[in-house]
Amino acid sequence: MHPIHVGRPNIGDRQTFLNRVNEILDRNWLTNNGPVVQEFEKKLAEYLGVGHVVAMCNGTVALEIAIRALELEGEVILPSYTFIATAHAIHWQGLTPVFADINPATHNLDANAVKRMITPKTSGIIGVHLWGRGADVDGLQDIANEYELKLMFDAAHAFGCSYQGKMIGNFGACEVFSFHATKFFNSIEGGAIATNDDELAEKLNLMRNFGFAGFDNVIYPGTNGKMNEICAAMGLTNLEYLDEILKVNRRNYLTYQKLIQPIQGISLLPYDQTESNNFQYIILEVDPDFPVSRDTLVDKFHEANILARKYFWPGCHNMKPYKDLFPNANLLLKNTELVADRVIVLPTGLAMDLDNIHKVVEILVSCI
Repeated sequence: MHPIHVGRPNIGDRQTFLNRVNEILDRNWLTNNGPVVQEFEKKLAEYLGVGHVVAMCNGTVALEIAIRALELEGEVILPSYTFIATAHAIHWQGLTPVFADINPATHNLDANAVKRMITPKTSGIIGVHLWGRGADVDGLQDIANEYELKLMFDAAHAFGCSYQGKMIGNFGACEVFSFHATKFFNSIEGGAIATNDDELAEKLNLMRNFGFAGFDNVIYPGTNGKMNEICAAMGLTNLEYLDEILKVNRRNYLTYQKLIQPIQGISLLPYDQTESNNFQYIILEVDPDFPVSRDTLVDKFHEANILARKYFWPGCHNMKPYKDLFPNANLLLKNTELVADRVIVLPTGLAMDLDNIHKVVEILVSCI
């Protein structure tokens, strides 16, 4: 049996993509804000219902540019239960990431925990819409308003998702998406920043292109965060194929849910069916009373060539350099450590058929 992976790329219509690539090669305009990138940004803004989308070479650089554009300084509060790039983007700017605990029911940042971590050095909060489920936007915004902090979101998991009926991309000062190959919606490699702030959008546009405002006219300190035309072509192609990917992801989730629900000691993190979801992450929680441990279960999956994953174990605070910088962070991150020790992410996406889902569930049943 071929390996069953978490994170195999969703790829739309190959010929449509190749046609776009040929047009790009004929045009001989490969990067530097070409027409395909411009069209991609326009289509993304329409899809999200947001004022501006600024495409970037990847989600991590997009985070760094957003942090710099918001002029964050000192300390920035974020969850430890996230991909390490969220913390690294803060650290690379010479700022101090401060980890706050999560709500164990949602896996998202706990607004009350954020409040406890605020100091006179705090300048901002980065919320994360983990697994594509909207963070506590209102709770975090209330805290940001009360303490005069900047609020932005890492929306790497949340393209195509909504919060209280409004598309994610519209919240905080800005929201950062990743279009990496393993994401629900990918542009091979890429990312974007969405914002409704005209002034911030102009700043982001300058910063991603070395601060150039026309030929030989640098008016702002910037870097190279530009998306190239080939990546934008994949993005446009996958955007047209989004409904097909969603249909498969939703079918996979509902199949997993139906098969796993009767099994005691494990559960799936639910999606709110009243919201738009991308259903990209099938999150299994293993309770302490399940006959085998979470780690043993992962080993059993791997033995069967099912490459399920522990995400985001063991938490950013337990990885370098943060473990050395903040050796006692775990004392305030009880829920983070609890969730990190219980979660397995199961395979889904276009490469996953119903037979393979049954094979995954057979491993779970065999443990009882």
